[in-house]
Amino acid sequence: MQTMRSELTGCPIIIGGGLAGLMTALRLAPLPVILLAKVPLNEGAASAWAQGGIAAAVGEDDRPALHAADTLAAGDGLSDPMVASRTAAAAPAAIIELERCGVVFDRDSTGRLSLGLEAAHARRRIVHVTGDGTGAAIMRALVATVQATPSITVIEGLEARRLLVDDRGIAGVLAAGPSDACLLPSRRVVLATGGLGGLYAHTTNPLGAIGQGLALAARAGATLADMEFVQFHPTALDVGLDPMPLVSEAVRGEGAVLVDETGVRFMEGHGRNGGRGELEPRDAVSRAVAAHIAAGHRVFLDARPALGTAFAKHFPGITARCHAAGIDPVRQPIPVRPAVHYHMGGIAVDTEGRSTVEGLWACGEVAASGLHGANRLASNSLLEAVVMASAVADSLAGTEPAPLPAARPVALPPAPDVTRLRGPISELLGVVRDCAGLQRAVDHLQPLAFKGGSAADPALVALMIATAALAREESRGGHWRADFPQSSPAWARRLVQRVHDTGTRLVCRAVPLATIPQPLVAGA
Repeated sequence: MQTMRSELTGCPIIIGGGLAGLMTALRLAPLPVILLAKVPLNEGAASAWAQGGIAAAVGEDDRPALHAADTLAAGDGLSDPMVASRTAAAAPAAIIELERCGVVFDRDSTGRLSLGLEAAHARRRIVHVTGDGTGAAIMRALVATVQATPSITVIEGLEARRLLVDDRGIAGVLAAGPSDACLLPSRRVVLATGGLGGLYAHTTNPLGAIGQGLALAARAGATLADMEFVQFHPTALDVGLDPMPLVSEAVRGEGAVLVDETGVRFMEGHGRNGGRGELEPRDAVSRAVAAHIAAGHRVFLDARPALGTAFAKHFPGITARCHAAGIDPVRQPIPVRPAVHYHMGGIAVDTEGRSTVEGLWACGEVAASGLHGANRLASNSLLEAVVMASAVADSLAGTEPAPLPAARPVALPPAPDVTRLRGPISELLGVVRDCAGLQRAVDHLQPLAFKGGSAADPALVALMIATAALAREESRGGHWRADFPQSSPAWARRLVQRVHDTGTRLVCRAVPLATIPQPLVAGA
């Protein structure tokens, strides 16, 4: 087993090469940091696939308070109002900072930022690049900036397998590459590993996004929260690809409608106050699409009346993906279906991104900051990554690490493999759930999660979803129970979990909203 070069020993380690990881590393400069990326930068991060853009109240008719209010409404009672307000207030400055890093956002003929509309937003406030290329453009600019920053040591091709922990907290990272394992001693680690869509058979995420950061944190003793809330995007391109290309929310924002194979617009009149049903929050649209498919129909997104020949100008990336599949969105409706797109839950963190394990921070989709609650508002994910990166960097830089422990032998776990789990996870933990299916999921996943082997870490992450979903006997946001179809005031609480000290089961309990996460009592 290799050890880290002496001059890097003890440096803060950021695990993850997406937007959250890159921004955290840049914000920490000139403090020397190590950035671990499982694949080359800009190749495996979901950030690069983000089409819609970044939500920011920069329009003349908008203000951060309205943005925060929309965030809280989408969060369905579980978002933290303070976190929502702080994030919305920081959004305009985040746009300016990204421009300083070289991101060129779309502007209109007068030089003002061009703003798009997405579901559940009361104003046009989606700042974007080349229509639907926002994530890719941001990642290109930040990767170049990171590579030009001397204080950031990027190590590509290393996958974190375990976090090392002692009685003082985090002690290092055990990682593995194609040929050897590597031990990286450090008392300060940031997890920025993204989401878990790759656990499911239908996803818009990179297939490597299987929740490994969640498993790392859980096995290190960290508390996780809101694991039951999985967001399905209602309009993934349904042409047999894995992962599924995304057909952005913004297409519906520009007037596209959902129809079935008969041409019937099945969501017409189902919006709030009689408005467009296609612009309801993603969970509502996903359930409607899934139900229509379950009833034997195919579902299409028809942009012809609203955009016609202008489709390619507005959405060049989506146009290219459609053409590659033999579909012309100017002349044909686009086949779509729901697919896992984002996970609202994650590692429970406070306002500085600190987990319940000393020396462990989390940022981006892997973290449960309290912003998204039960259902993420469209285009708040890239925003959260930028804003929380600053909070994490400030907190980490102000922390004096304990002395490093003496090196000790550590067994290397096998590389995680989700192949045999994707089908059962999709079937039992999908858009609509019920008690019987959730109990089957728990029974199936429990032994796999704790017996070791390549399926153990993905099974543990899925088990946390199933355990929380079984406990939450209501429907709210991204969690929908067929046997409890209504929301309940009694469940306006967060569910937190940790691996029991015995390492053989999970501990799950409800806590009040806006409670800073604390370690659960052993044996509770």
